[in-house]
Amino acid sequence: MDLSKEKLLEMYRTMLKIRIFEETALYESSRGNVQGALHLYIGEEAVAVGVCANLRKEDYITSTHRGHGHCIAKGADVKRMMAELFGKVTGYCKGKGGSMHIADFSIGMLGANGIVAGGIGMATGAALAIQMRKTDQVTVCFFGDGAANRGPFHEGLNMAAVWKLPVVFVCENNRYAQWTPQEKVTLVTDIADMAVAYGMPGVSVDGMDVMAVYETAHQAISRARRGEGPTLVECKTYRFHGHSLGDAQQYRSKEEVAEWSKRDPIKLFQAFLQDKSLLTEAEAKQIEESVRREIEEAVEFASSSPFPPPEEVFEDVVSKA
Repeated sequence: MDLSKEKLLEMYRTMLKIRIFEETALYESSRGNVQGALHLYIGEEAVAVGVCANLRKEDYITSTHRGHGHCIAKGADVKRMMAELFGKVTGYCKGKGGSMHIADFSIGMLGANGIVAGGIGMATGAALAIQMRKTDQVTVCFFGDGAANRGPFHEGLNMAAVWKLPVVFVCENNRYAQWTPQEKVTLVTDIADMAVAYGMPGVSVDGMDVMAVYETAHQAISRARRGEGPTLVECKTYRFHGHSLGDAQQYRSKEEVAEWSKRDPIKLFQAFLQDKSLLTEAEAKQIEESVRREIEEAVEFASSSPFPPPEEVFEDVVSKA
């Protein structure tokens, strides 16, 4: 698939932005500035960018507990994201949601979700709304391999298939559901093979190769936009850090992590662009410096923003007796 140099470099920049945002969030967490849990997307950047590069602003996505990459790839403001991590009032949820609950409806980001498979019902419902409005929007639902063993996965895929809803289910299979290896709980080697039970296409793709992800997602999203129904896309990827902060990673070897790290998606894409004479060393350095400045400005914004005042503790909270 032929993409312009401008498009390809923007994808590269977005992957770098995700990586540097996450590295910075980890550092700020060590300094006590990030409030609450932190699930890093480092290593999986090719999935969010490869998929979201096919989407329009008015299209929807739903995310997971590991959602920073999805937010950035869909166009979220890193200043407001960082402020949310810092628990500041200028954050997306006024500092009350934290890492796992960032949302921006103005760009179609319907929210990250701390519940495994929690975004599948939301995505299916959003796709139903699109169908009822008769627009050509598409919803993309990101979820992990662990979610494929939960009820909402099967219910959502079945409903989407029966009604031919414009939704693409993207499984980020990083081989571990928190600390549990996929092969310990699922005998199906490729989660994409589960699609046949619901009468929809299922495709497995190398989730470390942003171009492979882009092309596969392009076909699935185009199909949904034409009104031909959902697709299950499995991106085989790997997180380079633990499940969350404090994870001792006793369930996988250092050798395994090192082997996967050789396939760093950003380095692979950089090599691809350089091989095609689309990116010089000078351009790569310039892009990285630009991204680092942007993330530094996000930290400055978050640091200088105020915490929510105590009297607002019960605002923006919904409770039913």
